[in-house]
Amino acid sequence: MVRDITIATRELTPFERLVMDLLCEGKSNGSIARETAHTEKVIENTVSRTAKAFGIKSDSETNLRVLLALAYRTHFGDKAFDSLDVACSHFELGPDGQPICARHT
Repeated sequence: MVRDITIATRELTPFERLVMDLLCEGKSNGSIARETAHTEKVIENTVSRTAKAFGIKSDSETNLRVLLALAYRTHFGDKAFDSLDVACSHFELGPDGQPICARHT
């Protein structure tokens, strides 16, 4: 199934961005709730609101959180992924012989 995921239709609030940063780290709603001192229901509602901003709808064939994380990273760049300390696989040697990421520069 092909998905039409658009770039965010509106700016995300700072709290929505915080929740998305934590979601992109693979954290559960419960973990995000504890870390942000909110209830799980607030986090669930924030995730749903953010999904609507990206035009992502939940259905039985897709995982909303996965699509949302992909859309968020596409819109805001891989800096949302940097805290996972996963080495970039796009390194090439630069003109000075130092490894640089040709994709993230």
